[in-house]
Amino acid sequence: MKLGIKDLIFVFVQVILFTLYFLTINFIEINIPGIFRTVGLIIALNGIIILIVSILQLKRSLSPFPSPKTDAKLIKEGLYSFIRHPIYTGILLLALGYASYTNSSYKFLITVSLFLLFYLKSSYEEKLLEKKFPGYDTYKKSTGRFFPKL
Repeated sequence: MKLGIKDLIFVFVQVILFTLYFLTINFIEINIPGIFRTVGLIIALNGIIILIVSILQLKRSLSPFPSPKTDAKLIKEGLYSFIRHPIYTGILLLALGYASYTNSSYKFLITVSLFLLFYLKSSYEEKLLEKKFPGYDTYKKSTGRFFPKL
């Protein structure tokens, strides 16, 4: 795997956003009703499950960088049969749910930033995957980026 400058920038920004997410900063006070905080916790737990399962399914092809590993295989089974980027989905659900659970507008803002980053990162990654795997374009048409196609 040959890493380009974009690979390094995407991962650097991702690490910065993850670090910022874990800071406790009172930004704009919000008051989310208890039921939505509970729903947020359920969403976060589902995010954890999706994240763990998708990492286990990716196995040796796992990398924080958008450029695929030299020995990477295209995984189209399990969660990957419905979603092209379930790791990003799991992270986003975890971040969104926990932001809701903790009543944190700051964490909501970081979650939106993560979504934008993952959208751009996955767009770049998919261009590279289309070059590496001849069937990727067909796979891309049948699955959703972060959520299953309806």
